[in-house]
Amino acid sequence: MLVSLRALAPSLTRITIAAAVGAALHIGQGNKEIVDRKAVEFSRAIFAQMDVDGEIICCEGPKDDAPAFSHREKVGTGRGPKVEFVIDPVDGTTAVSKGRKDAISALACAPKGCLQVLPDDGYYFKVATDWHSKGKLSLNMSIQEIVETVAGQKGKRLSNLTVIMLERERHRQILKTLRDLGVRIILIPDGDIAASVVTCIPNSGVDLLIGAGAGPEATIGATAVKCLGGTMLVKVWQGETDDPQRLERLKAAGVDVEKTYYEEELAKGNELVFAASGVTKGELLDGVRFIPDGAIVNSLCVRLPSGTFEKSETILRFKGHPVYKEVV
Repeated sequence: MLVSLRALAPSLTRITIAAAVGAALHIGQGNKEIVDRKAVEFSRAIFAQMDVDGEIICCEGPKDDAPAFSHREKVGTGRGPKVEFVIDPVDGTTAVSKGRKDAISALACAPKGCLQVLPDDGYYFKVATDWHSKGKLSLNMSIQEIVETVAGQKGKRLSNLTVIMLERERHRQILKTLRDLGVRIILIPDGDIAASVVTCIPNSGVDLLIGAGAGPEATIGATAVKCLGGTMLVKVWQGETDDPQRLERLKAAGVDVEKTYYEEELAKGNELVFAASGVTKGELLDGVRFIPDGAIVNSLCVRLPSGTFEKSETILRFKGHPVYKEVV
């Protein structure tokens, strides 16, 4: 399995490249449905070519009735390693439809039973940062304590620390606290997978992710964070307007609503791959650029056990391509 999964990494990047191109064809057109549909359609075509016995255990989208892979959808030729995927063909569909930044296509891949996905029912509070603060953080800490701990571990003044978070009404009080502390803040319209990953990229200039987002993205982000040696903490978000029945649903689904889930639990084991490609320009990756006969796509792939981190630029030629032939 080890050799096969490592050899699989370049093919995984091809999946996110295809999804990114499919989505990018419709940037700014105001149609979220076609953005998701084309991303799924293009990436499914790449999956069909892969020699794996694969299964999609979760795909972001079904709860919003958006086009998506089916739960437990079988992918690959059936030959090769048995692996599972958690995929978000477009993390930031709204951003793509409005021509905004920070949208990516991303997936996590691991042997069967290694990826835990929290139910896509409401939001989860997330904190992510690099190796400096591994083992130093707790979600019992206040926002101020978390920020001060990360700054201290990295040897930075608060005024030089950069926090990234989704621009959402639910984050109003967190944002006020961050501004009172005097840290630098990057507010993004969508895409907390990329936001969690960029905190672990050396010299990215982004130090800490804070905020509430969806469950499948937590597993994908945690896979990347673990591969990069960072830390991610995730807990059920219990906001002021939370639906009390939601907590009962989560408990019935086996979620401990008081527990903090770490990257080690969401992405178990030592055989993991994370792949992502940029759809629109963002903090983590540049967006798709179309050229006369194709496109240029920026991607990254990280994996364990090696900890290898690869960034790449792919130049696609559409003419005659089995996946992109309809584009030209």
